[in-house]
Amino acid sequence: MSSIKITATALAAAITTIFAASCSVAKEPIQIIPAAVITNPEKVELGKMLFFEPRLSKSGFISCNSCHNLSLGGVDALPTSVGHNWQQGPINSPTVLNAEYALAQFWDGRAKDLKEQAGGPIANPKEMGFTHELAVETIKSIPAYQASFASVYHTDNINIDHITDAIAEFEKTLVTPNAPFDQYLLGDKTAINEDTKAGYQLFKNRGCVRCHNGPAVGGTMYMKMGLIKPFHTDNPAQGRMAVTGRESDQFVFKVPTLRNIELTYPYFHDGSVWSLADAVNTMADLQLGQALTETETSQMVAFLNSLTGEQPQIVMPILPPSTSKTPIPVPFSK
Repeated sequence: MSSIKITATALAAAITTIFAASCSVAKEPIQIIPAAVITNPEKVELGKMLFFEPRLSKSGFISCNSCHNLSLGGVDALPTSVGHNWQQGPINSPTVLNAEYALAQFWDGRAKDLKEQAGGPIANPKEMGFTHELAVETIKSIPAYQASFASVYHTDNINIDHITDAIAEFEKTLVTPNAPFDQYLLGDKTAINEDTKAGYQLFKNRGCVRCHNGPAVGGTMYMKMGLIKPFHTDNPAQGRMAVTGRESDQFVFKVPTLRNIELTYPYFHDGSVWSLADAVNTMADLQLGQALTETETSQMVAFLNSLTGEQPQIVMPILPPSTSKTPIPVPFSK
């Protein structure tokens, strides 16, 4: 009887602790990132293969992972990406980690979700340089893929819709839970140090949370780059104006996530800033019209570093061999 009473007491205490932590989290503009819940592992595994599949490109060399390298925080760590035939990409590659939490995909939000985004680079002549038709033909030519698609989608009709759906399903698993700041939000006040706590208070007091909030600490809205002062860049990207056609949307971009921000340099849509401290001061100046002291900058960076979570532990897929029906790659075409 006593053991039952102790167990019940311990359970009540645990429930109280969880409830208190939940209430504390609810009061904050940033929410935790939960671990991925996989309900269709076979589709996720197929999507992983396709994410790493270079034969979805004309050259047979570029895959999704080329620009969203999972060893580098889901980016390529370049100002702008390298595309087919060594072409310079038009914009900095955003991280694929926690991308599911964004209101739309790409800097200008032209893709409504991960599935639509996955199809874009395949057919972009400056990225993977292929066509959807040839991508489908390539996958159809490989018996192991035929079997996987038949098992997952219950049809022999492989199409681009299935290919992008599988890639998106894998990308949904690329979340980064258990960052020190998440542990802090859940009630472990020792998970971050005093400088980090001061940095978070600055982040709230200075107004950064107006744009950078929610589980991904960003990605939920669009904002003009250079709100208070103009942002000078040679990058040709026009932001949302390219999607909407409205002059007022010039240089309006999706607010990027700050999760894992210490890993996803260089910063901004043009990849022009390599130092996180410099990025913090640039944003304070151009977006808020404020200046930070050296100490405040250091504290803000400490807070941002605490948003780095557990990185996806990916076992590299072994891709099936091509056949005589598989389109031959053309790596050096003009």
